[in-house]
Amino acid sequence: MTETYRPPTGFAALLGLTLALALPGCSSFSDSSLNASKINPVNWISPYRADIIQGNFVSKEQVEILKAGMTRAQVKEVLGTPLLSSLFHQDRWDYVFTLKRTGVAPQAFRYTVFFKGDQLERFAGDSMPSEAEFIATLASARKFDKAPALQATDEQLKSAQTPSSPTAAAAEAGKSPASTPAQATVYPPLEGAKR
Repeated sequence: MTETYRPPTGFAALLGLTLALALPGCSSFSDSSLNASKINPVNWISPYRADIIQGNFVSKEQVEILKAGMTRAQVKEVLGTPLLSSLFHQDRWDYVFTLKRTGVAPQAFRYTVFFKGDQLERFAGDSMPSEAEFIATLASARKFDKAPALQATDEQLKSAQTPSSPTAAAAEAGKSPASTPAQATVYPPLEGAKR
């Protein structure tokens, strides 16, 4: 005997119809002004996004060292290994550097050196920042609280100078260490009591 399908009636049909009408309304709730407002606790937390630094950073100081006539090995020593070195353009090295930080527009720098044989012929590219300028741009993105003063007050210095052992106290008082009784140090037993 096979059972035939009967459509739901009564409460089950009402529940299914209610859910079918209510679910599309939930999607419009995500676009409401409550979700975009500062009242929503989800908007109070922002995830950590690390700085993304890719490529070879070439500083203004490194570019100033370059001179026409340098060998490939000398250029590699000054600028490092090129990021792009093509088989089809063996006389051209490209140094590309990108920096992406939260809240700051992405920065991209490109510098290209051209060789004739093994000798550096010419070089050109973006105006490169100095190392100090680059470090300052990285540090400006991070805002930390002010560091506490690393200076001890007079009271802290006096409390640090107070002797903690009886022999030091006796020496400070002008007594000989032999005249003061030594305190015995008591240690707990290494093993539990045997039964």
